[in-house]
Amino acid sequence: MWRAVRVLKLAGRGAVRLCSSNPPKPSSPSSPPSHSSTRPQAEKQRRRREREEAILSNQRSPVEDKAVKWSDKQKIVYTVETPPGTKKDTSLLFPSSYSPEYVEHSWYEWWEKEGFFSPEQHERLSHSVDQTFSLCIPPPNVTGTLHLGHALTVAVEDALVRWRRMQGYRVLWVPGCDHAGIATQTVVERRLLREEGKRRQDFTRQEFLQEVWKWKNEKGEEIYHQLRRLGASLDWSRACFTMDPVDSKELSGQTMLSVPGYENKVEFGTMFTFAYPIEGHNGEVAVSTTRPETMLGDVAIAVHPDDPRYQAVHAKQCRHPFTDRLLPIITDSTVDMELGTGAVKVTPAHDHTDFLLSQRHSLPRLTVIGGDGTMTHLCGQWLEGVKRFDARQLIVDALVERKLFRGKKNHTMTLPICSRSGDIIEPLLKKQWFVRCHGMAKKAIQAVEDGQLEIIPQFYTKTWKNWLSNISDWCISRQLWWGHQVPAYQVELPNCTDKQEEQWVWGRSEDEARQRAAVKYGVKPEAIILTQDPDVLDTWFSSGLFPFAMLGWPEQTTDLQRFYPNSILETGSDLIFFWVARMVMLGKELTGQLPFKQVLLHSLVRDKHGRKMSKSLGNVIDPLDFIHGVSLERLQQKVKDGNLDPREQLVAMEAQRKDFPKGIPQCGTDALRFALCSQKMQGEDISLSTSQVLSCRNFCNKMWQTLRFTQGVLRGNTTPVRTLEETTPLNSMDQWICSRLYSTIVQCEQAFEAYELHAVTSALYSFWVHSLCDVYLEYLKPVLVQQDEGVVQTDTEHSGRSRQLAGSVLYHCVSTSLALLSPFMPFITEELWQRLQPFRHGDAAHTSLCLQLYPCSSQLAHWHFPEVERDFLLVREVIRVARSLRAQCGMTKEKPAMWAVCSPSQAQVLLLFGSAVWTLSRISNLHIYCPHKADNLLSVHSTPPPKGSLIGVVDHTCQLHLHVQSGMNSNKQILQLSQRRDKLVPKLEEILSRVQSPDYLTKVPSHVRQQTDKKMSAWQQELKTIEDQLSVLQETQTTE
Repeated sequence: MWRAVRVLKLAGRGAVRLCSSNPPKPSSPSSPPSHSSTRPQAEKQRRRREREEAILSNQRSPVEDKAVKWSDKQKIVYTVETPPGTKKDTSLLFPSSYSPEYVEHSWYEWWEKEGFFSPEQHERLSHSVDQTFSLCIPPPNVTGTLHLGHALTVAVEDALVRWRRMQGYRVLWVPGCDHAGIATQTVVERRLLREEGKRRQDFTRQEFLQEVWKWKNEKGEEIYHQLRRLGASLDWSRACFTMDPVDSKELSGQTMLSVPGYENKVEFGTMFTFAYPIEGHNGEVAVSTTRPETMLGDVAIAVHPDDPRYQAVHAKQCRHPFTDRLLPIITDSTVDMELGTGAVKVTPAHDHTDFLLSQRHSLPRLTVIGGDGTMTHLCGQWLEGVKRFDARQLIVDALVERKLFRGKKNHTMTLPICSRSGDIIEPLLKKQWFVRCHGMAKKAIQAVEDGQLEIIPQFYTKTWKNWLSNISDWCISRQLWWGHQVPAYQVELPNCTDKQEEQWVWGRSEDEARQRAAVKYGVKPEAIILTQDPDVLDTWFSSGLFPFAMLGWPEQTTDLQRFYPNSILETGSDLIFFWVARMVMLGKELTGQLPFKQVLLHSLVRDKHGRKMSKSLGNVIDPLDFIHGVSLERLQQKVKDGNLDPREQLVAMEAQRKDFPKGIPQCGTDALRFALCSQKMQGEDISLSTSQVLSCRNFCNKMWQTLRFTQGVLRGNTTPVRTLEETTPLNSMDQWICSRLYSTIVQCEQAFEAYELHAVTSALYSFWVHSLCDVYLEYLKPVLVQQDEGVVQTDTEHSGRSRQLAGSVLYHCVSTSLALLSPFMPFITEELWQRLQPFRHGDAAHTSLCLQLYPCSSQLAHWHFPEVERDFLLVREVIRVARSLRAQCGMTKEKPAMWAVCSPSQAQVLLLFGSAVWTLSRISNLHIYCPHKADNLLSVHSTPPPKGSLIGVVDHTCQLHLHVQSGMNSNKQILQLSQRRDKLVPKLEEILSRVQSPDYLTKVPSHVRQQTDKKMSAWQQELKTIEDQLSVLQETQTTE
């Protein structure tokens, strides 16, 4: 795939350090400026310590107190033998309850084998449109496994991909893994040392790379397995493989740390002070350092020109006690007079700040610590080959012996630690390749400002500009063997006597480089000796090529022409500079086009304690643990099997005990995906709880039971289901549910286009649970069917025509809802949709739900009844109040009659929905009384409700009356009414204080004032009604 890499405006090789605890300026778009890095880092460490202490404390946390209660559900397994890739048999008996294992069996293998995820199937769609939607998955590291943060990315991207595919777009979603240079090489080196007792240097480069590929082929498929289990509709035929971060530890003072390769702990967080004698003078200059082992590489002593303590020693020299070298005393305004002694030892080869200082003052650079962490020959025989931290103590002892040691003290510092190996990072001089970024960064900024590239959420555009405006050249060299070897070749010419200046050319291959060198230097190709740079490219450089390299670049392939630029990039907000900015810069530079048109950034997933999910914290959760379920013991064993230090392991295991006291229940893929997509991604960080995923599992069961009921209804019908176009609802409840579905589709269309997936899931959940199940099905049950020992039978009292129409309405509501939910819950929607197909008009479909047309509002325009939806808001409130009155009277099975006192317009609505009000309120009749009766309402009573009735307030013009029969528990009713009054009074007082404020009329918009006045009027009416009812009940008690 990445067989050829074009070199970008290489700034050349220069002497720079690999890493340092105090970077001067960002060398990449993701590194913060040095002057502001220390304080945020210290604050970050402080917050981390506070969280750890809270986890380890014995006090019960709110998280633990609210631990969700659950029990294992019955597991139903699909036992029919189904060869991989064969369609599942959905004609079998419908299981009684939802089971993820049963539902998710076999579907993915069938989808993949049938090629439903490839863009080529687009031509076979009857509803195809001439539009393309393409994106790449952020390639996870091949060394690891996916956690919930990755699962969020997959769930979001797959929802968008499935939505566009169902809309008829030509869709390409490419899977991939990142070769993870540092991480992979570290893992393999450790394995070889553990299993064979060999180090990397014991192999040739090619032999070692063979070992890495062997490991990758054995272990690298685990991520792909997870992606398939998550239901990701990736085009696996185009899967790509792209073939480090630095952590730090805040030290408040002397700290003993374990360091790889040392038996004993090493002391850090200490400032050592020693003296350099001034040559030809009795005085001395004392300097302070946290790394005395580097003093063998000192080449000067720097002081501030205005420091009065050193005015007399400017331009003098000090004698090095061990090398006898003379060190000039130089002045530089960057020296901090308040730090240490105010005099600074200058070690250019082992400190970046000192390196810059050496450039200004033309100082030599002496490397005294080698790449293997041992002291070099420049230190003398007594230290050569000694490990750096062992040499530290030997040097301190030698300084004491020469009476030059001046003491040590605790020192707060930031210690840079490699996140992969756990070793202490040592700044070293290395020749590196850099990419000039300034020009590319300007183009990336301009692309956003001109609207060519849209960043969502928009508030990231300011961050984008600030960072790219301060970018430095990007070091792309890595001293590794695993990765893309830098395509640069050092040229050795025949009869060349000048060995000082290095000569370099680049090429996609050695032959191309040889031809370039021949033309450049005017010699025959065969006379040239080429040596390729042994370094590999930064992993982020390779990942930055992903959007176009995955499509075959640099070749002008059909895929590249058809799917590039990508439509969108979706990823975590923490990668905006590590990855996104680099893709934009490289894409524009190498292809002349932006790699994508939109960038959608989602928030980070954190644990319940506010910590980012990280392997180094031991708090990552495998999404498969939510899908299959896992015990607490297994979770804790995973932490023990990791590479955490004892304290981190203790914190991680205690957090697990508090968060998952019984482990994690089996929730299934659909529930996990729906829960993830239900989070508001464009804002605050996400904290996913077990209860949220369990709630979505319960939703799956609600869907399951709805389908069982629907099948029972449809089996009772004697004629096939009408087509959607032929189904026109007639009665008020059919019109209401149809219009609710239409409105839900409109909400989904708008939210999908805005990438607000939480709004889509909320609308779909609300429709299915609160409209379809809680209202429409409950209305249908007694009207349409009756249960007789578990068999659904048609009620002959209902007209056949209305029955058939209600069955068609129910079928299309459920079928359309399944299609709407399919991008989020692919497994259960496929299972249930396939079980509905035998009832559809015409031949049963032989295809998949994932290729059906995504429902659109234009299809259901004949189902839009806005007045009916508006009227039902009153009906719903009447039902709520009626149920409340029944509960107050302790009625469970009784169906009393009630009176509604309301306006003529409200009476008309209640008459229209009469049967629904009776059924859903569980009342025998609703008598309607209008104080100002309209002549055209013949069904309205002329007499008011009986006196002494229990009253419920619907709004300021509508009340329900329930006559209180003798024998009712009046004490209970008085208590409930008193409690309601006690809640109502402070609400009224608060709203009255707002209304009576002096600036209420001038500052509050008129529409808000109208809503407030309406609410206040209703509450005042309700309070008066409560007082009246309390009076009646108390009188009743007195007469009794």
